Amino acid sequence: MFDIDIYASGLAIALTLAVVLWAVSLPTRKLVFVDALWPILVLAMALSYVHASPQPADRSYLVLFLVTVWATRLSVFLVSRNRWLPEDHRYRAIRDGGPAGDSGFAERSLYMVFGLQAILAWIISLPLLGAALGGPPLGWLDGLAVVCWLIGLLVEAVSDQQLTVFRAHAANQHRVLDRGLWRWSRHPNLFGEACLWWGYGLLALAAGAWWGLLGPALHTLLLARVSGIPRMESDITKRRPDYADYIRRTNAFIPGPPRRPVPTA
Repeated sequence: MFDIDIYASGLAIALTLAVVLWAVSLPTRKLVFVDALWPILVLAMALSYVHASPQPADRSYLVLFLVTVWATRLSVFLVSRNRWLPEDHRYRAIRDGGPAGDSGFAERSLYMVFGLQAILAWIISLPLLGAALGGPPLGWLDGLAVVCWLIGLLVEAVSDQQLTVFRAHAANQHRVLDRGLWRWSRHPNLFGEACLWWGYGLLALAAGAWWGLLGPALHTLLLARVSGIPRMESDITKRRPDYADYIRRTNAFIPGPPRRPVPTA
């Protein structure tokens, strides 16, 4: 059922879109909006998979609808959030690093930011391909997939809103948000993101494309162990001293009851 030609076309679309957006970013030499590229890449590939599917079915249009809702919400949120925030320190490091200094920033940003995002989005898009290719009629597993997706979207949207409201108050600049969903997880938005991608994975599984589960598995690994939580928490205790205690009493990823604070001597 796996179609290498359709999958390869997704890579071509992702890389083309990444290069176009990279070129648009060159005059400003800023990458403040690059995070919003991720959902755009995923949506573009979902559209291409459904369009190229030889026999698109109800599941094909269901996954396209779910991806469109998710991508629209996340892109709008990231653009509106990042317009008021300074450029991420990761991107400043890319600009300042390297032997060529700032003169080599354009080349480095092409392959270290835009190109890398395109390739990762392509690999993780496997469940979208599996679901887009159709398969048997919709069943109970598709219903479970939609429930998982809805839970993930709700958790992600609510936690994003709670953090936005918290950051809107200047008094909270160096404080830690430990209320609402953030009381149960240090990164509930990332947990929600993982949940909705497992929803896509279940849709692929319902279509008979078991290999689609590799996408959410890799995405969850990246969020929890590689480019998500480790990157975000690498230096956060320097900016928010109370975060060390927050780490001791709060789960990093999967929500759970807060642990009792560790008594100090």
